[in-house]
Amino acid sequence: MSANEHLANHPDQPAAIGAEEARCMDLAVGGQALIEGVMMRSPQYMAMAVRTPDGRIVIRKKIFRSVMRKLKFLNVPVLRGGIHLIESMALGIDSLMFSAEQATSEDRVEDRKSSTWDTILMWGTIAFSFVLSLGLFFYLPIILTDLVVPEGEHSITWNAVDGLFRVIMFVLYLLIISKLPDMARVFEYHGAEHKSIHAFENGRSLDADGARPYTTLHPRCGTSFLFFVMLISIVVFSFLGRPETIADRLQRLAFVPIIGGLAYEAIKLSGKYAKAWFIQPAIAPGLLLQKITTSEPDDDQLSVAMAALRSVLTPEADDFRERVYYDMPAASGDPAAEADPDVRPEAGVGESA
Repeated sequence: MSANEHLANHPDQPAAIGAEEARCMDLAVGGQALIEGVMMRSPQYMAMAVRTPDGRIVIRKKIFRSVMRKLKFLNVPVLRGGIHLIESMALGIDSLMFSAEQATSEDRVEDRKSSTWDTILMWGTIAFSFVLSLGLFFYLPIILTDLVVPEGEHSITWNAVDGLFRVIMFVLYLLIISKLPDMARVFEYHGAEHKSIHAFENGRSLDADGARPYTTLHPRCGTSFLFFVMLISIVVFSFLGRPETIADRLQRLAFVPIIGGLAYEAIKLSGKYAKAWFIQPAIAPGLLLQKITTSEPDDDQLSVAMAALRSVLTPEADDFRERVYYDMPAASGDPAAEADPDVRPEAGVGESA
């Protein structure tokens, strides 16, 4: 049964996508690891799948329409990368907040409501993380470089050393947080996300069995994107010279969207030609960093990632905007269910139009 046929017969349920149907799709699918879950995103939908304390998988699915689909003139190289970066940050924060709520609550999803304190705490954490990132990866490398590089040295040398310190700080940060139990779990879900996308791109079945054989590394990864950001920033900042004043240092922040746009184009190119010999050296450092940010997931984690992936590949009714439901795997021994293994929403779980 095709996805469209399923929707006609079961308008209240998202359709299952089989391996053959997945193979025929030409979609750019990406994702993000969450707290006990995974967010997946396709050109039309985004879905967050989270493992709840009672062992079930709760899914929140939303229609996603990039501003670039409405304003076509924005979809130009570099500019589209900056817009994509902003959209991804907004979706990522929303997804993390949802996963934090669901992964730590014993309440059923339809009864779960964020308190004002929960919201304040989450946004406070995000603000602190942003400030910490600026301090560690932007301001501290500048201070260290000023201590190492003497006055009068060429700006290219100064910015190369600054970039080297930034890379060192980033790698040390990843190594430290990878030792934290909670982050270790996130990195396992990161690996599950990559394995699931590999399975989809290779036309394999969209379940744990289909994803298990693949690597946890992927050329179109946020970790690789950040490496390109650091690499490109060295080149861009070299044109700005050595930052002598606070104003000079703050000026660099204005170039972050441009650097992000260039890094976005680089990651798209590397993903498209990942097997080309001339691209391999460019993507190798990012893949090496992913050995820190991804770990081998178990089948339960793969199932969560696949639940999110199947959700963004399935059509919905025209009036659909957002829905929250549970992944209900087919009961063993149910012939009808085994013939059509859908991701089934639990009746009564909240849906918003």
